[in-house]
Amino acid sequence: MVLLTLGTILLVQAATFATVSHYRKKFNEDVAVELTATTIRTLRAALAEIPAEQRARFVQIASENQWRLWSRSLPPDASLEERRPPPRHRHGPPSSRPPNDIRNNLRAFVDALNKRLDDDTRVALSRGPEPRLYISLLPTPETEDGRASREWLVIRLDRLAPPVSTPMIAVWLGGMGLLLLLSAAFSWHITRPLTRLARAADQLAAGQPQRVTPSGPTETRILGERFNAMLDTLAETDAVHRTLLAGLPHDLKGPLSRMWLRIEMLDDAHFKDGMRKDLQDMQRMVDQFIGFVRGTDRRSYQFEPLPLNAWLEEQLAAWTSTGSDVRYIDAGPENLVLNADRVALGRLLDNLITNAFNHGKPPVEVRLAADKDGAVITVSDHGPGIRAERRAEALRPFSRLDDARTRTGSVGLGLALAEAIVRAHGGSLALEDAAAGGLQVSVRLPLARP
Repeated sequence: MVLLTLGTILLVQAATFATVSHYRKKFNEDVAVELTATTIRTLRAALAEIPAEQRARFVQIASENQWRLWSRSLPPDASLEERRPPPRHRHGPPSSRPPNDIRNNLRAFVDALNKRLDDDTRVALSRGPEPRLYISLLPTPETEDGRASREWLVIRLDRLAPPVSTPMIAVWLGGMGLLLLLSAAFSWHITRPLTRLARAADQLAAGQPQRVTPSGPTETRILGERFNAMLDTLAETDAVHRTLLAGLPHDLKGPLSRMWLRIEMLDDAHFKDGMRKDLQDMQRMVDQFIGFVRGTDRRSYQFEPLPLNAWLEEQLAAWTSTGSDVRYIDAGPENLVLNADRVALGRLLDNLITNAFNHGKPPVEVRLAADKDGAVITVSDHGPGIRAERRAEALRPFSRLDDARTRTGSVGLGLALAEAIVRAHGGSLALEDAAAGGLQVSVRLPLARP
């Protein structure tokens, strides 16, 4: 919008300058040249009535010592504008005119004036370093070299200001700068609500919805109100979703407990083993539902400083103590501290390691490192992994990759729960290829600020 305003200003200024130049030229041709020619004729007629020996003194006194009379031929530093030879025919030293010489603007005017004068009067401009205007007074025949032996009125031009002076340019630039500042303020007033809305949309995509304050023009205010209404609808839908996910597994716990009791009362060992396996799968599904509901409920998180190195070593020691082939590699700096929920982060780590055992092959390697973005925890296995084109699908809730999940009892909430916990901590989760060929889950978590 600022560039659009600047372009509009420049176009308007260009059109204004073109219009002014056109009418200025027309004025010079129709008015200024005619008035100047009439003034010169009147001046010549007046000086013709004054004796020759008094003319120089008269001109000096009448002009307050600004003009003088040259009573010989045309000075060597003057040239008749309409009779100037082309540059390739000129000889002698180059002109020493300054770049902002007033004579550059008077050349066309003098040419038009010489064409308008019809009584053998000539007007010339000097060619030297000092700007002068020469006007012939008494017409006499011209010599062979184009010079006239006549009286010339010499007018100094160094006191004339150029058509566009430096203060005028400064005022013009200042005015344009002020307009640009006003344009920038207006653009900021329009785009600030859109920027806030874009930031709120990013937070919504990150799982951290935040309402916006409607402001700005009518369209952006309506857009902000619609965004807040969308957040309310999503919150209501999410509440219904959580209630469904939390209530259904809770209601299933009672029948499952009674089924366990009845199975233990059976005498058929083969039938009992099959029923136990089915109930274990059902119990695992219920636990996944409950864990997903708890992990995605940010209101249940309790953040506190967590020494990551010692905590991670303690968590993995619980796995190795049960005989699980879990290997810990601490490649990060010491004393890494996170602002995290211990229970949720423990659920995250257990979930990733369990997935590595269920869908990959041991050993499971857990590595701790650090980069400029914070702490990096990677969990990798030696299984078949997940193809790159299906990794985004694997992170969606209730997504089951049949070729990557060979066991029953999974409802496709493991990686979705892990990503939800990571987002709640302000981090990111990525699925990558492990060095051993399996799947590697990289979790980046921001470090706690001092």
